[in-house]
Amino acid sequence: MRVLIVEDDSAIRGALMQALQEDGYAVDASGDGEEGLWYAESNDYDLIVLDLMLPGIDGMELLRRVRAGERHPAVLIISARDTVNDRVAGLDIGADDYLVKPFALPELLARARSLVRRRHHQTTPMLSLGALVVNTTTRTVTWKSTPILLTPREYALLDYLMRRKGALVSRTELWDHVYAFHDDATSNVVDHFIAKLRRKLTDAGAPTLIHTRRGQGYQLAVEQDGK
Repeated sequence: MRVLIVEDDSAIRGALMQALQEDGYAVDASGDGEEGLWYAESNDYDLIVLDLMLPGIDGMELLRRVRAGERHPAVLIISARDTVNDRVAGLDIGADDYLVKPFALPELLARARSLVRRRHHQTTPMLSLGALVVNTTTRTVTWKSTPILLTPREYALLDYLMRRKGALVSRTELWDHVYAFHDDATSNVVDHFIAKLRRKLTDAGAPTLIHTRRGQGYQLAVEQDGK
């Protein structure tokens, strides 16, 4: 999952980046409203963590423009503005949640996970396909209750494919949701990690679940015999 942080306080921005990265997100960050808007309009984020008091344009205006555009990320406002009117204004203009500063990082992470689940129409932290189960809170994966140890990148790919199970997912879509803007990676890196992930699943006893659709991308599905 990919997150954009728009926060002008460098200490808060750095702490949020570290916490979200450790929780498995690909993270982009900006301390400026104009630059943050450019990021938001140029990339497909699962979540934007947005401060309101920003240089350039403020968070409310940034949110207005994002909601008027073609992309539909979840938006979590973080702000020292703590009146009921402030919270109502933020939610009415299009935020999905509002968290008042100062806040505890575990609460922000829990709210982020909840918003990402909601964006992907997921009602519980558990994702499953047959005997394959992904717990998105503990970031653990099992096949028939046997743990499968994945690297953070392998987990991120599986997490996204599980949220889109049955759908055809292009390499570009995977790249957009698993890699941050400044990640140093080559164009075939998705194929490389998909191959490693597929091998770990089959080594655990699972049938082939990640199917390559030539020229189109990947599909996570249990295929019937003869298909």
